[in-house]
Amino acid sequence: MWEVVEAVANGEVYRRVAEGEPRAAGVSPKGVGAKEAPTVNPYTIIINLQGDLPTFEPTLLHDLLKPLENAAVDIATLAAEITRAEEQDNPSVVKAVIALKDNEKSGRALYFTRCTAPANDGPRYHHIGVYAYRYAALKTFVSLPPSPLELREKLEQLRALEAGLRIDVSVVDTVPLGVDTPEDLERAREILQ
Repeated sequence: MWEVVEAVANGEVYRRVAEGEPRAAGVSPKGVGAKEAPTVNPYTIIINLQGDLPTFEPTLLHDLLKPLENAAVDIATLAAEITRAEEQDNPSVVKAVIALKDNEKSGRALYFTRCTAPANDGPRYHHIGVYAYRYAALKTFVSLPPSPLELREKLEQLRALEAGLRIDVSVVDTVPLGVDTPEDLERAREILQ
């Protein structure tokens, strides 16, 4: 059984969460991200699920937590196979390069990039920006300065990889809609109505 605590910065979101089942913990008004999570409390596992994934299916949390059954894994995240041709070389679609064996649904992250990777034939994976951290790994991660690859790719998970933290990726069947543009917001409103 898990105790669920939601860390939120927005007053309206805090009020709504506090009315529900999970316990809400208010944090910095600047937002809740990896830097604020350690101030919540030393929970065993901390999930960073941001509000820009409004169609995220709660059942995906089980897939997210699965890699953490291996004590060697510090951070878990999700990806889905890219099926739309236009996503293959779109720099807005972050690709996860994963060491996957045949018929496995999770594997070790080797790299994350905005480029088309890996090369040649075979599946490519669209990274889904949700993370589950072991508390100790998150504390380590937020104490690190931005890394060279992180700055170059503009992907903070590369800081963790460069520091030697292990990230494993569960492969799921769907990519939730990410809201990064006004057009995405309009599409999300249409889907959620």
